[in-house]
Amino acid sequence: MTPQRIEVAHAVTDEGVLDDAVIEIDGGRIVSVSPGGGGGTYWAVPGFVDTHTHGAVGVSFGDPDVQRNLDAIAYHRRHGSTTMFASTVTEPIDKLEQQLRTLRGIVESGELAGIHLEGPFLAPERKGAHALDLLRAPEPELVERLIAAGGPALKMITLAVELPHAEEATRRFVDAGVAVAFGHSDADAAMTAMSIEWGANIATHLFSAMRPIHHREPGPVPVLLSDERVMVELICDGIHHAPVIAAMSIDAAGPGRVALVTDAMSATGKGDGRYILGDLAVEVSDGTARLVTDDGTPGAIAGSTLTMARAFEFVVGEVGIGIPDAARMAATTPAAWHGLTDVGRLAPGRYADVCLVDDQGRLHGVMRRGEWIVRPGAAD
Repeated sequence: MTPQRIEVAHAVTDEGVLDDAVIEIDGGRIVSVSPGGGGGTYWAVPGFVDTHTHGAVGVSFGDPDVQRNLDAIAYHRRHGSTTMFASTVTEPIDKLEQQLRTLRGIVESGELAGIHLEGPFLAPERKGAHALDLLRAPEPELVERLIAAGGPALKMITLAVELPHAEEATRRFVDAGVAVAFGHSDADAAMTAMSIEWGANIATHLFSAMRPIHHREPGPVPVLLSDERVMVELICDGIHHAPVIAAMSIDAAGPGRVALVTDAMSATGKGDGRYILGDLAVEVSDGTARLVTDDGTPGAIAGSTLTMARAFEFVVGEVGIGIPDAARMAATTPAAWHGLTDVGRLAPGRYADVCLVDDQGRLHGVMRRGEWIVRPGAAD
């Protein structure tokens, strides 16, 4: 691979923002980031790290056709996600085992960084877009089956911490190297705090599928935002929560504990219409995905059609976050939290995963491991 250099107006690094910077690249990795350029227009930020996404272009991750999974990955890469976890939804355990085996091979090939199981250990009261009849308690035998099927590729599982066996399951997953994310849970503040002591250290799509904040019954959100041991996911699409809520959350937790995620479903990149999420029908209208109900009324929000490029632009333009902090939440924080040591920073030795954005946070170029996925100026 031929050595390269990228000249940018600004580069976001661990040491701060370098103006008129040059990024030297060799062998798919960054050799140096230093001042001294002069020909650049854009900001260089680390390639985005999306640790919660279910698919795109009509494909749900875990599809038995490996190429279809790769097609969904390719779509998200073009929108800046140079590193991704593949998320599944609630299914029968034997089907989840099959999906884990398919996705595990894709992780081992280097195309994915890990797998996230969202279900089946979720609370019926907060099921969201998950099939009620497939929800289960995390019984030890089921936990062991999923750990065995996923192996080291299984990086995260969303768990309702009030379910029977939840403490044992949390501790077992953590021991196996799987991050436990509080989510789809009806737990109160006390139970939430207890689960953090067990080892839960992530909040799946904060605010969604959990008790809301009330001034006398605070619920889980204040606990998750205030505990330094917890990283919180935010779906910044203007649908899941208002910009002021995102701003409040970022101010409370700090960019070092916030991960931007898409929670993107198979409709992403396909437009409005009828789709299937797991075994449930979903209607996408004006970019908003909701379950189809028997009586025709709008059902629960069913993931999103978001890309990380749009999430980044949203937090810069709508929430008012500066590009360095947006870059931290879109890449550095999730990479560090999940122990992904080759990505998430523009630093010597890391993969040359680079997103080029303008002052408004709009994406204009994507490089992954030293190869341009989208050349500057050619982004959608």
